[in-house]
Amino acid sequence: MSQATPVHKRVLLKLSGEALMGDDPFGINRDTIVRMVDEIGEVTRMGVEVAVVIGGGNIFRGVAGGSVGMDRATADYMGMLATVMNSLALGDTMNKAGLTSRVMSAISIEQVVEPYVRPKALQYLEEGKVVIFAAGTGNPFFTTDTAAALRGAEIGAQVVLKATKVDGVYTADPKKDPTATRYNRISFDEAMAKNLGIMDATAFALCRDQKLPIKVFSIVKHGALRRVILGEDEGTLVYA
Repeated sequence: MSQATPVHKRVLLKLSGEALMGDDPFGINRDTIVRMVDEIGEVTRMGVEVAVVIGGGNIFRGVAGGSVGMDRATADYMGMLATVMNSLALGDTMNKAGLTSRVMSAISIEQVVEPYVRPKALQYLEEGKVVIFAAGTGNPFFTTDTAAALRGAEIGAQVVLKATKVDGVYTADPKKDPTATRYNRISFDEAMAKNLGIMDATAFALCRDQKLPIKVFSIVKHGALRRVILGEDEGTLVYA
């Protein structure tokens, strides 16, 4: 049997913090993070260069009540620190699974993680290491979706893989509308016209301007990441 050939050489994988929770109300579910790392390991062994941006919702959710009425910038910095915690957990799980990871932070905490330096990140990717970008863009008022679009453009990724709990973009909410159908592919302009809310507006505009396609797929569906990498009919491609 011939080795399947990846259709992408370098990808930016965007994981939500919530994806790490599994069925738990918040925090990191051990079985879930191990399974995700297994799937990432499978595609890196095909020779695909993988960078990851991860959100912080699973940790921030636990303190969200205390952030009510808080200054927005302060709350955003708390969210960035939550992404650093997730990145450390993901990186450690990768290293234990035999992958080599590097966590790079957009905010300076050098005793914990190294700072984000673009040439260094590119070098790591070329060496076959998985690079995990922590702390979003390093600025308040920007989401981790925007960080994924920004880092994806900076490292020359061929696609942003947005991992969600839904297996693509639908004509309507499939939970509410049983007649909703999944788009196999849709243009940026059409997605904007239909107000499908695939990413926040800043992230979406950045990907569109840079002609950086987005692939939306389910991270909870076993083997979906591998199928996306092999160009199979999985998820929804948003193209320029």
